[in-house]
Amino acid sequence: MSIETLVRPSDLRQHIYEWRRRGLRIALVPTMGNLHAGHATLVNHARKHADRVVVSIFVNPLQFGPNEDFAAYPRTPIEDRTLLQQYQADLLFAPEVVDMYPAGMKHHTIINVPEVADILCGAFRPGHFAGVATVVAKLFNIVLPDVAVFGEKDFQQLHIIKRMAIDLCLPLEVIGIPTVREADGLAMSSRNRYLDAQQRKIAPKIFAVLSSVQEQLQKGSRDYQQLELIAAEQLIQTGFKPDYVSIRDANSLQVPDDRSIELVILTAARLGRSRLIDNVRVNL
Repeated sequence: MSIETLVRPSDLRQHIYEWRRRGLRIALVPTMGNLHAGHATLVNHARKHADRVVVSIFVNPLQFGPNEDFAAYPRTPIEDRTLLQQYQADLLFAPEVVDMYPAGMKHHTIINVPEVADILCGAFRPGHFAGVATVVAKLFNIVLPDVAVFGEKDFQQLHIIKRMAIDLCLPLEVIGIPTVREADGLAMSSRNRYLDAQQRKIAPKIFAVLSSVQEQLQKGSRDYQQLELIAAEQLIQTGFKPDYVSIRDANSLQVPDDRSIELVILTAARLGRSRLIDNVRVNL
């Protein structure tokens, strides 16, 4: 028996109403589908915080730029439903674009989180995080969860969503879950399937380079700019085309200062047709 799948927000709200009437606590795991073991971890963690777990699958056109991979983004609806059944999610919400953007793609309200949406990945993908914040706010308003669970691999995204929830006084808790990795260290991602066999062998080097920077910071190095330059050069020599390597304050995503004691090393780097992102945390 496949997991129950709902498309219309009105149908989903009826389920939510019934659960609320029974006093049940609800968790949401937003995804773009093409599910993997990393998503299973999110669902399992959501189960610890709620009585019912809703997983949404929606490839959001608003967060893709004109030359990005919206049309080619991997969509595996049959496999996803099978996995969600195995993960023991309670409900799959898979809306259509018209449900999420009833006024059309050119006429809709946009949510922009200032200061943190236009740096790092935002500098290379203009409008991306406005698209993310907008669709996540819509999902929060449709599902009305008590808790929402996201992976820390998308560290900047997680920071922006937490900030949005606070700024908009949304009555839910946003939880980040540590990155789930393959045995060789590569962060699990739907875009990993773009990698050919040779690129797949190279891809784990991105984690190795970040871990090297982490080690240098733990040993006391504070020349952040030099560490970033060396790491970027190592990625280039390995075969990547890095957009950036950046050491930031983990709580603000701003450049660290003398008061910063929790850091995060972030990178986005292209390998073939894949744009891989990863990060490593450091406590000083």
